[in-house]
Amino acid sequence: MEWFYAQAFSPGMLLALIAVVSLVESLALVGLAVPGVVLITALASLAGHQDIAAALILLAAFGGAVVGDGLSFALGSTQRQRIPDMWPFRRHPHWLESGIGFFERYGSLSIVFARFVGPVRPIVPLVAGMLYMPTWKFLWANVGSALLWAPTYVLPGYLLGRNWQRLVDIPPGAERWLSVLAICVVVLALGFSLLRHQLTRRGRLYRLTANLARRYPATRRLWIAMQAPRPSGEFPLASLSLLMLSLLALCLWTLLVLESNGPLAMDLQVKALFDQWQSPLLVTLGGYLAEAGDTLGVVALILPWLLWLLWARHLSAFLHLCAGLGGIAVANTLFKQLVGRARPDTPDYLTGSFSYPSAHSSTAIVLYGLAAAFIAQELPYRQRIWAYWIAIAICVPMALSRLMIGVHWTSDLIGGALLGLVVCGLVRVSYHRFAHRSLADAPWMALGVASLGLLTLRLALLPPV
Repeated sequence: MEWFYAQAFSPGMLLALIAVVSLVESLALVGLAVPGVVLITALASLAGHQDIAAALILLAAFGGAVVGDGLSFALGSTQRQRIPDMWPFRRHPHWLESGIGFFERYGSLSIVFARFVGPVRPIVPLVAGMLYMPTWKFLWANVGSALLWAPTYVLPGYLLGRNWQRLVDIPPGAERWLSVLAICVVVLALGFSLLRHQLTRRGRLYRLTANLARRYPATRRLWIAMQAPRPSGEFPLASLSLLMLSLLALCLWTLLVLESNGPLAMDLQVKALFDQWQSPLLVTLGGYLAEAGDTLGVVALILPWLLWLLWARHLSAFLHLCAGLGGIAVANTLFKQLVGRARPDTPDYLTGSFSYPSAHSSTAIVLYGLAAAFIAQELPYRQRIWAYWIAIAICVPMALSRLMIGVHWTSDLIGGALLGLVVCGLVRVSYHRFAHRSLADAPWMALGVASLGLLTLRLALLPPV
């Protein structure tokens, strides 16, 4: 970890990463899938924290942006006939059409405007090359827009990085773990967004895997056997990938925890940070979130849905939800007993309970992750991602509440999240073969109100368990 931190956050590496991100987010085709603003802000903040000269950071961002637009323009100039047949314009021709309309409306100024307009930023330079814009005009527009773009996008993050320790008192050593956590979150978010599309039936990686599987009799039989009846013929590649990756990560992380024979250095430093931030308001909020995620809270949330599934005879969904929640309860109990890790603080209602993994984190992942998966399969393809991001937005504060009230280490939350993802993967792979009936007839609003009503009663009337 020391080597990773030293290499990943060295001045030279940060400047190189800023230049690469600036290039990639301006690059045709690739830039459509890269959250450049988020990455640039995070990297500039890290550079500011290390007191790297602002001029060097601005130069790196400027250079990357100029090269990225230049490569896009060159691609449009040399491949103008083939571009409509390239990915992703072959599947989304309206993206190219919007770029052409933008360029025809604003002319040379479109290169400048597009720097600051997310959806057309990586497309307009490509279109300019396709539509025979003179090279010297493009060069001036490219350089001028990059001179405006670099300080606008880089300086806010840089100033935040220079001054964050003045704004927030960070315990010594904790900033590196916060930096690592921020980088990991960004990378995982980017990876999730890219892989989610690639591993579904419309994705190129899915089609490549399908072609490879059909070449050999054994894998072809397995592929056919695991295809779902609904949607017709789809193989659960995304669920299998989630299962295998999360299981591997869980094994490696648990070995690390066992080898430490106590809290990790990260655990102690993050705990010191939360201890400094602790206030009556945060403790109260953490307590409510903890109660919402315990056994009674989960029962309150899930009971209306289970009853409706039984009444509507969606037995497969009912059994898989029960198996997921029951399985995570058993897995949490076994892991806690096998690892036997002490909590940082043990209130009376947790006496005799061990720390690793966090049952609240794992149960939240299973509950909201499966809910998101069931809801997403009934939504139009382009809207499905929002179900998963809402689930993530709920699970993160549920997990952090365990740090607010001081009953878990950070590594417990990570282990719990990985265990929850393993169970989600198992349940979804199994359910894939039995998804014969749509859940679109569910009274979503009524069931949601019933769940929130029961949860409110649980928070108001019953003690934590």
